Amino acid sequence: MSKELIKEKLNKFGSEKEPFLFVLSYDLSKFYIQKLSELSTNIKYKLDSKEDLLTKTKIVLEKFPITFEEYKKEFDFLQEEIKKGNTYLCNLTAKTKIRTSLSLDEIYENVHAKFKLRFKKEEDNFVCFSPERFVEIKDNKIFTYPMKGTIDASISNAESIILNDKKELAEHTMVVDLLRNDLGIIGKNVRVNDFRYIETINAGDKKLLQVSSSISADLQNNWNEEIGNILTSLLPAGSITGTPKKKTVEILEKLEDYNRDFYTGIFGVFDGEKLDSSVMIRFIEEDINGDKFYKSGGGITCDSNILNEYQELIDKIYLPF
Repeated sequence: MSKELIKEKLNKFGSEKEPFLFVLSYDLSKFYIQKLSELSTNIKYKLDSKEDLLTKTKIVLEKFPITFEEYKKEFDFLQEEIKKGNTYLCNLTAKTKIRTSLSLDEIYENVHAKFKLRFKKEEDNFVCFSPERFVEIKDNKIFTYPMKGTIDASISNAESIILNDKKELAEHTMVVDLLRNDLGIIGKNVRVNDFRYIETINAGDKKLLQVSSSISADLQNNWNEEIGNILTSLLPAGSITGTPKKKTVEILEKLEDYNRDFYTGIFGVFDGEKLDSSVMIRFIEEDINGDKFYKSGGGITCDSNILNEYQELIDKIYLPF
């Protein structure tokens, strides 16, 4: 039911060329769609901002992740599903309790990220600072930029290592193929404009090299009247689920022992002419008791090394100050 309400509202605002913000949860069970002129003061955002140099501020961030034994059970289960052919790439995530003296407002104001959102409404209270765009629509074309493959930039020959890693190549190729198919549902003349290029992103006290690709498709001239249909057809995002998408989502529902909620959903803005949006990763939520939780994860394939994947889950818990 909520999916239909989301489509209806997005299509209505788009048809009216009314500038608005949208925040959609991973499973579309929750949503916030509001005109920019009527936006709550408890909601702040930045889209496609230029990342400044990191400050030298020392931030204390304590992490209390799931144990390796707990992670191994989920990892081994996924490997069995891969052997059965039920999934080839699955983005396994976890919820980690963290401790920091900073409030969510302070985190929002100080983190450096391309996309930022501070959201507080009723029981939902979170901040995300994402490096990953979901889709961008302009001049009757839709673009998506999947990010898969990360390495510490300080490692010698880091770019060569990540681009020549067979596991990373396979994972990235699968996501690109999935998103090509997704864009083919709502557009024509789908093309991969740039395959596996390197971007540098800030990650707390270090820099990471991130492998991305650019994919586009043509849309109808009246695409603004179909924003709801377009977005809901593409969700959940391929980069944070896996392939084949439908079966992989079913596996994740059985496997992950927590509710993703708004984490790995999307947020964005339609300004009356063009649309930009981000996948909600690098995500911290606060519960009613004041406890903070960081949600993170990574893609698992048949070639994944469990020690590396467990460490990646923990390494992705950071504040890019």
